[in-house]
This record gives sequence, structure tokens and C-alpha cells, in this order.
Amino acid sequence: MMYINEINEKIKQRPPFQMIDRVIELVPNESATGIKCVSVNEPHFIGHFPGAPIMPGVLIVESCAQLCSLVVESDDADGKLYVLLKIDGFKFVKPVIPGDTLTITVKKTRAGGNVFGFDAEVKVDGNVHAKGSLLFTAVDSSAVYSR
Repeated sequence: MMYINEINEKIKQRPPFQMIDRVIELVPNESATGIKCVSVNEPHFIGHFPGAPIMPGVLIVESCAQLCSLVVESDDADGKLYVLLKIDGFKFVKPVIPGDTLTITVKKTRAGGNVFGFDAEVKVDGNVHAKGSLLFTAVDSSAVYSR
């Protein structure tokens, strides 16, 4: 089990863009299950949609991506960022609304060189709300801003 303070030591994102609140299970370089508590206080709900707030699909995908980064990131400060290359076959089966607790499961399906693939599934109360595949690559963080 990993709580917010330990997650903060390992993940690069910070509020309001940090999407993983707790990690229930982590098998390094293989899989993870994490929790995202959806609150009406999150800033995107102001405009998506007034009177009928729904969590944007792109933020559901980002929640999955952040959990994937915990699976592949090392404990040392290696100067790498794990960036998303491809979103494949993501389906949004049911809307995510304030008050929902997302249980996110990610499993590594591909690893070779600096490329990592994952299958992701998002459930609320045991029911699938979203699922799909993600592909990442590791890049040197100093290269991101050099042009």
C-alpha cells in the first residue's frame, strides 16, 4: 500500500494535476492498482459540464498514465520522464461523476528499449467505466526543453 506522501516521492505530477491518491498494489515493472477519489472541488468540473459535471475522458486517461509511470519509474533520480506516445482503443463505457472512486488497474504488456505498453481498466463500484491501452517512452528530461 502506498499513500499520498510516498506517491509524492515517486510521481512527477502535483495537484491539481496529480491523479493518483493511493496505490493498493504495486508489482514493479509489471502492474499496479490505484485509487483516484473524484471530488466536485476539482477545477475541471466548473466547465465540464455546469449542472451535470462529468470527468473529462482525457483526465481518466491521465489517471491511468500516472499509475503506469509508478510501475516503470525507478527509485533513483535518473532524470527521465515517461511521456505518452499513443492512446489506443480507449473506450468510455460509463461517465465518471463527482463522488466516484476510481479503481484503476494497469498491466505492462510491452517493454523494449525505452518503450513501454500497458493495458488499463478503470472501475467504479466494480463496474468498468473505461478501458484501453497506452504506450510510453522514456526521454531525458533535459531534452524536453532543448530545441
